[in-house]
Amino acid sequence: MNRFIILILTIGLFGSLLGCKKQSDRLHTVAIQTPDGFPVMEQSVDALNLTVEGIALGRRLFYDKQLSADVSVSCGTCHEQRAAFGTFEHDRSHGVFNSHTLRNAPALFNLLWQKSFHWDGAYGSIHEEAAQPLTGSVEMGTNFDRIKEYLQQDAYYRESFKRVYGTWFIRPELITNAISQFTATFISANSKYDRVKQGRDVFDSYEQSGYQLFQTKCASCHAEPLFTDHSFRNIGLPIDPSLNDLGRFRITGNLTDSLKFKVPSLRNVSATANYMHDGRFATVQQVIRHYRYGVQRSTTVDASIQNGIPMSDTDEYNLMQFLKCLTDSSFLKEPRLSRPY
Repeated sequence: MNRFIILILTIGLFGSLLGCKKQSDRLHTVAIQTPDGFPVMEQSVDALNLTVEGIALGRRLFYDKQLSADVSVSCGTCHEQRAAFGTFEHDRSHGVFNSHTLRNAPALFNLLWQKSFHWDGAYGSIHEEAAQPLTGSVEMGTNFDRIKEYLQQDAYYRESFKRVYGTWFIRPELITNAISQFTATFISANSKYDRVKQGRDVFDSYEQSGYQLFQTKCASCHAEPLFTDHSFRNIGLPIDPSLNDLGRFRITGNLTDSLKFKVPSLRNVSATANYMHDGRFATVQQVIRHYRYGVQRSTTVDASIQNGIPMSDTDEYNLMQFLKCLTDSSFLKEPRLSRPY
């Protein structure tokens, strides 16, 4: 039986996968339930101290462009709900002062089940993942002193931080905690694939054939049910000389990590164009054809794909039909995750 808990919260924050009980007259705690079939969480949900009020504060912060240096971008600018909180149909994200980021913004969902964050795994916690874009020079380009000054001058924020954290002093860790509380609720587990697994739907013949092909050709890296194994791999993409991005090597300094990037989840893949770490492919078909024909050999290319992934045109079509089954339309339209004003 599905373990999702559906609640209606009187302050207007509601949705699936959240449980709520009254903590005091001031705050209402929230418990996140693990979707059916999901593994144990990798991030500590207890450390977040999730509350209805904290999530609402984080939602406001996530969409507030005033947090950026030139008040032009917010977290939600690069992480758009319609793209499963990735950048919609764009190769790399735009930051402050018309800057351009190095990489395609990763889609944000099921963050509590991730072991590391960003394409190179530079950050190990959901708190770090929330902090870096705020101060990144080609992202939001600001600093916490400036952010605190703005927040303390705003009556809503001033009262909200006092209510949620019991202090008038808005510290950096409270800002990132609030944003992390909100993004922790980005849980996507209601695709057709999930419904089939729960016996509430069935694949058609093309989708079923595509699923069988996926299990044979793709699942070793994109493992169910998260559709990633959290590893870092070189998938044979020719390096873009204008970016010279060496991936995981930038973090570890280990030559064996050269050109390795994090294996992304394929959940919502039909909604998250563009694709790859630099957004070089505009369609899922282009991605599949890279694996069929375009893998470039190198000393660190993954052994499982060094000769490409052979499949017929029919196989390709069926695989694309299955991948569409990973779209969670309810997640892409969930009102409690949208811009609050």
